[in-house]
Amino acid sequence: MTVKLGPNRYGKAEIRLVRVVRDGPVHHVKDLNVSTSLSGDMEAVHLTGDNAAVLPTDSQKNAVYALAGKHGVGQIEDFALLLARRFVESQPTIHHARVGIDEYAWRRGGPHSFVRDGGEVRTCVVHHDRDGRSSVVSGLKDLVLMNTTGSEFHGFIVDDYTTLQPTTDRVLATAVAAHWRHAGDTPDHGASYERVRECLLEAFAGTHSRSLQQTLYAMGERALTACPEICEIRLAMPNKHHFAVDLSPFGLPNENEVFHAADRPYGLIEGSVLREDAPDAGFAWE
Repeated sequence: MTVKLGPNRYGKAEIRLVRVVRDGPVHHVKDLNVSTSLSGDMEAVHLTGDNAAVLPTDSQKNAVYALAGKHGVGQIEDFALLLARRFVESQPTIHHARVGIDEYAWRRGGPHSFVRDGGEVRTCVVHHDRDGRSSVVSGLKDLVLMNTTGSEFHGFIVDDYTTLQPTTDRVLATAVAAHWRHAGDTPDHGASYERVRECLLEAFAGTHSRSLQQTLYAMGERALTACPEICEIRLAMPNKHHFAVDLSPFGLPNENEVFHAADRPYGLIEGSVLREDAPDAGFAWE
C-alpha cells in the first residue's frame, strides 16, 4: 500500500488579546480571540520530523501580541489581514495563512469602566497566500432574536410519525450565525459590519414568516441589496422552539401567552444567498 501526505495546516488556537488605548482619562478596549493557521512546505516535518520549515505556534502567538502593540487594533478584518500577510511574506516556507478573530463587545460604564455585552460576537476569517491573493469573510454569531407573532408553519409533509400541529401564530426565535464574503476591498469594515447587521435585524423583524427558511432568505437578500461590498452571505439559524403550555388542567386558558422554551432538540436551518455575478470564492470558506 502506498500513502502520501494530504492537505494539512497548523497554528495557534484561541489567543486571547485585550488591547487598551489610553486616551487621557478615557480608555478604549478591544477584546479579541485570535486563531492562526499556516500551511506550506510541511512535508518534511510530517514525514521525518524535520522542523526547519516550521514557524512555532508560540511565535505565532507572540506575533499577535507584538503587532497589536506596534500597530494597534482597529477593525478586526484589518488586523487579521496584517497578521496573515506578515506570516506569509516573512517566511518562505509558509505559502498560506488563515486568521480567524472573534471580537467581544464591551459597553462603556464610565471613562475607564466597562460592562461586557452579552451574547453577540463579531467574527472574521481572513486568508492570504504567497501569490498575493486575499479573502475576507466578516460575520457574527450568537445574535439572539425573537418575534412573538407574525410567524406561521403549516402545509408541511405529514407522514406516519408526524405529531406536530400546523399553526398560523407562533413564536419565532433563533440565534443567528451569519458570515458574509466581501467582493473586493472594503474601505471601512466597521461601517460595513453595522450596515449588514442592521439589514439582518430589519429583515427578521419585518418579514411575516411562513417558515424559518423564508426568513433566512429575506435576511440574506436584504443584506446583499443594501451592501454592494459583499457578494455572498451564509446563515445558520437554529429554531429555538417555544411551545404553548397546556394550562387546562388548572382551569386556565392560554391564548399564546405562556410558553415552554425548549433548548433541545432544535431545528437547524442553514442556507446561503449570493449575487449571480459573485466572483469565485476560492479559499474564502475554508
